[in-house]
Amino acid sequence: MTAQPQYITDTEGNKISVIISIEEYNAFMELLEEIDDVRIYDEAIKKDDGTRIPMEEVFKRIEAKRKDKI
Repeated sequence: MTAQPQYITDTEGNKISVIISIEEYNAFMELLEEIDDVRIYDEAIKKDDGTRIPMEEVFKRIEAKRKDKI
């Protein structure tokens, strides 16, 4: 991707805003989401103590909570 921004300047010629295409904007947003996913993953890895719960147990706990709400 090659960004081709246009700049909005103030009366002194200072760049104060950027205009990019919607395609570039969407690409940037997707990239930011990926970066955020990596950050969340890295945080989770740091906190991982190795404890695992079998999927069947997770489903049982979810069902039990649903029944308590009814």
